[in-house]
Amino acid sequence: MPACTDLLSIGDDTVIRKDTVFNCYRAHRGMIQTGPVTIGRNVLVGEASVLDIGTSIGDDAQLGHVSALHAHQAVPPGQRWHGSPAEPTDTDYRAAEPAVCSTLRRIAYSVFTVINRVFFVSVIGLGLLALLLPSYLSTGHLDHTEPAFFLHLILVSFVLFFGTTVTGLVAVAVVPRVLNLFLEPDRVYPLYGVHYVLQRAVARLTNVRFYMLLTGDSSLIVHYLRLLGYKQPGLVQTGSNFGVAQKHENPFLVTIGSGTMIADGLSVMNAEYSSSSFRIAPASVGSKNYFGNNIHYPSGGRTGDNCLLGTKAMVPVDGPVRQGVGLLGSPSFEIPRSVRRDIEIRDRTSGADLRAGLRGKNKHNAVTLLLFMLSRWILVAVALLVASYAVALHSLYDVLAVSGAFIVLFVFTLGFLILIERASLGFRRLDPLFCSIYDARFWRHERFWKFIIEGVVEVFNGTPFKPVVWRLLGVRMGKRVFDDGCFFPEKTIVTVGDGCTLNARALVQCHSMEDGAFKLEGITLGKGCTVGVNAFIHYGVTIGDGACIEADSFLMKGAEVPAQTTFGGNPACELSVASVVLPATAGRHADLSRRRHSARTLRRAGHGRHASRVRRGALSPLSGPRQ
Repeated sequence: MPACTDLLSIGDDTVIRKDTVFNCYRAHRGMIQTGPVTIGRNVLVGEASVLDIGTSIGDDAQLGHVSALHAHQAVPPGQRWHGSPAEPTDTDYRAAEPAVCSTLRRIAYSVFTVINRVFFVSVIGLGLLALLLPSYLSTGHLDHTEPAFFLHLILVSFVLFFGTTVTGLVAVAVVPRVLNLFLEPDRVYPLYGVHYVLQRAVARLTNVRFYMLLTGDSSLIVHYLRLLGYKQPGLVQTGSNFGVAQKHENPFLVTIGSGTMIADGLSVMNAEYSSSSFRIAPASVGSKNYFGNNIHYPSGGRTGDNCLLGTKAMVPVDGPVRQGVGLLGSPSFEIPRSVRRDIEIRDRTSGADLRAGLRGKNKHNAVTLLLFMLSRWILVAVALLVASYAVALHSLYDVLAVSGAFIVLFVFTLGFLILIERASLGFRRLDPLFCSIYDARFWRHERFWKFIIEGVVEVFNGTPFKPVVWRLLGVRMGKRVFDDGCFFPEKTIVTVGDGCTLNARALVQCHSMEDGAFKLEGITLGKGCTVGVNAFIHYGVTIGDGACIEADSFLMKGAEVPAQTTFGGNPACELSVASVVLPATAGRHADLSRRRHSARTLRRAGHGRHASRVRRGALSPLSGPRQ
C-alpha cells in the first residue's frame, strides 16, 4: 500500500498487478523525498514493477512486468514501455479480454467481503473463545502453582500446533482441488463473481507460507508442490529443486520440466486480469532450466529447455522461444548458459557420488525440519503460557493485562528468533565459501536459512531500532543508518557504513546457487550509501562512500561501485547525473539524464565486461540465490 496517498492519482479502468511498489516517497541520501505518482486511465502496470517519485503513466499506456520508472520518468499516453529503467517496446502485455462487470456486481462483492470478515470470521472466532474459555476456567485448571497446569499446557500446545499443521495440510490438499473443478483454463470470467471468489480462494489456500518454509530447500518440496497441483514430468530429485518462497495464481496449471532447478522468489503469473475480467492460463517451464532469484514467470513466457534465467530477469512474452541460452536483465538479453567453474563442480557430482550426497543431504535436512518444528512448537507453548497469565490477571488489571501479554510475547518472540538464528551458525560468523550443494558445509547453511528471522523484524522498519536489531543478528552496522525495510539473509558477512540509507524491499544477499554450485561472499556498503527501493545487491559487491543505487536496480556479483557515483538499471551500470536539486523545503530533485544503454553495452562487450567501473568477470551468468 502507498504511504503518501494524497500524492497518488489513479484513473478509471486501470489495472495494477500484485507486488508493485508506488509509495510516493523514498529515502535518499539521508532525506525523505516525497513526490506524486500519476497513473492515467485504462493503464496496465505489470507485476513486480516499481514507480519511483515523480513518475507518471499516460492514458491507455502499459508498463511490463518486472519494470521500473525511475524518478521523474514518464510514459506518454498510448505507449508501451518495459525494463528497468523502462524504455519503449512493441510488446503487448494485455492478455485478458474485457467482460461485462456491472456496478451492482462490484457493490455486492464488496458488501459480501465486509460481512464475511466482520460478521462471520470475527464473530465465530470470538464466539468460540467466549464459549470455551469460561468452561475451562470453571474447572480450576488455570492454577500456575500446580505442576499439572504446565503439563497440561505442554499437551495442549502440542495438540494445537501439530494438529493444526496436519489439519491445515489436508485442507490445502483437498479444498483447492474441489474449488478448481469449477474453473476452466483460458476462459474469460467477469470480476467479482463466483468464479473470481473461487480463484482467489485457490490462490490463498495454496500459497500458505508456513508449508513452503517447512518443505523448501529439501527433497520434500517437490512432493508438496505436487500435492498442490504442480505437474513435474520426469522429475529429477536434487534435494534443492525449489527454495522456500514460491508462489502462483493457480497451481493446477503449472508445469515444471525435468531437471529444472528454481531458487527462491519464483512467482508464476498464470492469472491475467483486465479492469472487468480475469482468466487463468497454463504456465510451462522447460526442462533443464535454472532460475535465479525473484523470477516472475508469465503464462506466455517464451523460454524452452536448457535456459538460465538470471536473478530479476524479465521473462520475454514475445519473439522466438529461447533455448540453450541464459537471459539476464530487464528487458532481458542473451548470455552464455553456464560458466566453466559451475559446470566442473556439477560434473564432479554424479552417479554414485550423487546418490550418496543426496542421502546425506536428506538426513541432514530431516534433522533441520525437526528442529524447525520444535522451535515453532516452543513459540506456541510460550504464547499459551503468556495468554494464561493475561487471563488470570484480567480481573485485577483489566485491559492492561492483555496489553502486557502482547508486549511480553513480542519481546520473547524477537529474542527467541534472534537466539536460534545465531545458534544455527554456532554463534560464529560466516566465511566465504564455494562448494557443491552435496557438501556438508552447504547443508549447514541450509539449516541457517530455515531459521532466518522474518516478519518480526519488519515491525522496526523506518525506526532507529532496526539497526539495533541488525547488530544483534551480526551485521557490522554503522551509526545513523536509516533502514526502511531492507533485508540481509547472511547478516554476519555484511558491513554497512555510517549514515547509509536503505529503502523498502531492498535485498543485500551474500550467496547464490547455480546448477548445484553454492557461492558465498561478503558485501560492503561504504559510508553514506543509498540503496533504492526493491534494489538487489548480489554477493561480493563493494559500494564506495556516498554512492547511490537507484530503485529496482540489480547490482551484479563482484561489482565495485566507486565513491560518489550513481548506479542504476537491471543489470546496473553507472548513470550520468546532469544535476541534482534538493531544496530545504522540498524532497524532489531534478531529472537525471540516464544512459539507458546497459543492455546494449553488454551485448557489444560480449557479456564479459560491464561499465568501466565494474570488475572483469562480473557479468558471468547469474546464479539463483536462496533467500
